[in-house]
Amino acid sequence: MSHMLLSGANGFVGHALGRVLLDAGYTVTGLVRQQGGCADGVQEWVHRDKDFDELADAWPQQLRADCVVHLAARVHIMNDKSADPDAAFQATNVDGTLRMAAAAHQHGARRFVFVSSIKALAESDRGQPLRESDPPHPEDAYGRSKLAAELALRRFGQQTGMEIVVVRPPLVYGPQVRANFLRLLEAVWRGTPLPVGAVDARRSMVYVGNLADALAQCATDARAVGQCFHVADATDPTVADVVRVLARHMNRPARLLPVPPALLRLLGTLTGRTAQIARLTGSMRIDTSHIRETLDWRPPVSSENGLAITADWYRSTH
Repeated sequence: MSHMLLSGANGFVGHALGRVLLDAGYTVTGLVRQQGGCADGVQEWVHRDKDFDELADAWPQQLRADCVVHLAARVHIMNDKSADPDAAFQATNVDGTLRMAAAAHQHGARRFVFVSSIKALAESDRGQPLRESDPPHPEDAYGRSKLAAELALRRFGQQTGMEIVVVRPPLVYGPQVRANFLRLLEAVWRGTPLPVGAVDARRSMVYVGNLADALAQCATDARAVGQCFHVADATDPTVADVVRVLARHMNRPARLLPVPPALLRLLGTLTGRTAQIARLTGSMRIDTSHIRETLDWRPPVSSENGLAITADWYRSTH
């Protein structure tokens, strides 16, 4: 493998992965909807259709990618207002993914690394860390679309001989993070009291640099072909643990209120935020033994250091 094509290369994970691949000596092309935002050295290819319509015809004549890492997706949306969320996610995350794979195969790519989500499997760990072989029970339109794309890609690989690799990360954090983790950073920085002091549920997360490192190995290691991997940091902290580490590196107090989880769940029911509170108070650990044993992969950055880097980024930019 010498030339990598990254869809969504100017996104949060794509930017980090582009940097890792460039540092390793690979040529990298970024398929993006809007120009700019890729790691320095990534060659940009702008294709504005989010569902990858007519991608095969638009393929640059000079582009000969050995492997595609497919990061672009319609992401999980809290309180989705779409009239038919399943159809909206299907169009981009399933149909669009298959168009991407078909166009790449048509133009000579041998491997396709699909960045799925642990939500394709479940929203909680049901008492045991989730393994790749566990029966899938996605609970929302996003998770269902990611699972459907995984299954469709496996069939495509069987039909065409294209090498398919699936990676399921949990929550990803690090510099440039957005959404809920950014709001947590803001709350810690402001000293906002957080009602998670009594929540002892543990949740797997992955530092963006660790995920990029794992994806780079999946794109280049022959042992990855045909596999599905769960990728996470080496430890599974509680939310309170995360707050304490972030606060320490921000030189802020960790204001944790010991509200019982049962009371939080009741408040979630009364305020229509049952799903959000369930994610906050429920355990979500994933088993990463498969990628460790198959690829000899270990996360190069500890959770402590990943959170420290994230806190330092927030302090320096906000």
